[in-house]
Amino acid sequence: MRIQTIKLLILVSFILSCNTLFAQEEETLVLIDTDMGKIKVKLFNDTPLHRDNFIKHVQENTYDGLLFHRVIKQFMIQAGDINSKDAPLDSILGNGDLEYRIPAEIIYPKYYHKRGALCAARTSDDQNPEKESSATQFYIVTGKFFTELELDKKEKEENKIFTPEQRQSYMLEGGTPHLDANYTVFGEVVSGQKVVDKISLVMTNANDRPLKNIKIKSMSIVKK
Repeated sequence: MRIQTIKLLILVSFILSCNTLFAQEEETLVLIDTDMGKIKVKLFNDTPLHRDNFIKHVQENTYDGLLFHRVIKQFMIQAGDINSKDAPLDSILGNGDLEYRIPAEIIYPKYYHKRGALCAARTSDDQNPEKESSATQFYIVTGKFFTELELDKKEKEENKIFTPEQRQSYMLEGGTPHLDANYTVFGEVVSGQKVVDKISLVMTNANDRPLKNIKIKSMSIVKK
């Protein structure tokens, strides 16, 4: 009887471990269809508050018709201002949001601001010392390349240590390391980074808004 019990416990343990591994591998994919092409992102399972919030907005079509309202070359492209839909070209955007914030899920250094990182926008530290995220606004990193000496300098100035993986990413792919550990990174681009880069190069006004509207036509959950 005891042997059967032990075998049963081993089997249950094996099944649970398999389910855990499967759950870790099963990450939600979202297709962002824009005026300038398609971007596919995956959402991290270990930032569940941000993942589920993003999925909810995708399923409710919250992002459909919104603009990339803030674009900065060698930095990032930002969208999700709920007031940006059909906004006149002379209007100042960036403050549109819903009436809640998402608690920070900053998992650093596992997730950092490498090229293609999907991150939650937020208000500044003086208004938001707990680094809570916007309900709708997000950005995708383009960034720039860094040398080893530049990363050494940043470590001293910002009192942080970059892992070998981070260093390699920032030197070979680019990113925005000064944002690390300050904003929630909750996903990454898996295809369409060229579209992100193309958007990042458009002409903008003094408020970093593109001179020609770049719209999110739709977002959808996809299998692969």
